[in-house]
Amino acid sequence: MIKVIGVRFRTAGKIYYFDPAGLEIKTGDNVIVETARGIEYGYVVMGNREVADDKVIQPLKQVIRMATDDDRAIEARNKEKEKEAFRICLEKIRKRGLEMKLIDAEYTFDNNKVLFYFTADGRIDFRELVKDLAAVFKTRIELRQVGVRDETKILGGIGICGRALCCHSYLSEFIPVSIKMAKEQNLSLNPTKISGVCGRLMCCLKNEEETYQVLNSKLPNSGDYVTTSDGLKGEVHSVNVLRQLVKVLVTVNNDEKELREYRVDQLKFKPRRKKNSKDGGEKGGQDAELKALEALEKKEGKSKL
Repeated sequence: MIKVIGVRFRTAGKIYYFDPAGLEIKTGDNVIVETARGIEYGYVVMGNREVADDKVIQPLKQVIRMATDDDRAIEARNKEKEKEAFRICLEKIRKRGLEMKLIDAEYTFDNNKVLFYFTADGRIDFRELVKDLAAVFKTRIELRQVGVRDETKILGGIGICGRALCCHSYLSEFIPVSIKMAKEQNLSLNPTKISGVCGRLMCCLKNEEETYQVLNSKLPNSGDYVTTSDGLKGEVHSVNVLRQLVKVLVTVNNDEKELREYRVDQLKFKPRRKKNSKDGGEKGGQDAELKALEALEKKEGKSKL
């Protein structure tokens, strides 16, 4: 076991481990640390604790110091400078006529580098832009192209649930989201209803996936034939996953059909078989709606934040 603290450098950003260097550091404190980008001002989200050695990437860098009032003043000035840097970079992009959308500007704490985040449909030759910016800021310039999910994470917003976006408020890593998750939860496959602000499948589809997998495994499929506890046989009409209820079209006296509801423990049937297809979708995936969903499922790789 090794003693560490967890530090973030932006809202809902990745958590990085540092050696507390003998200091008693609590959640909510601010610290000055050395990173691959230089000296940085970070926010402590995990106070002193011990973690397994295999959870830490060595060498583990030490905290330089607890943030002072002077450090906080420098950080505040940097935030103001970032607004001006964003404005200047936007002007340079327009002047060069580059097909790119500027998302954010960020100064390292020691002002050793200015980072500009942008999105674009393809590759952009920004070498001349970097020269323009270096001439203005007199420091190292880094332009970083990010995907639409990272763009939304930086800018934030309100989801269809009426709450702040998960990726901007607490989700530090993007998780793979698939069409299969929506189908498992019996959600509408209308792309406008299951896509987020970023235009990709909503991250929250993952939240209840495991619960639905367990509950669905106990239920028959619609169209399956079952035997009920009162000795009737019939075809499954529909299922209520959360309440574990099944509506069955049973055959009663005189071959009449009747729709009855049963608890799943009142039925006998063959267990549901897992589907082998990646998304459990229609054969060939030719349906236009399914193609639209597959586009939403497009992977962008790991977050660059």
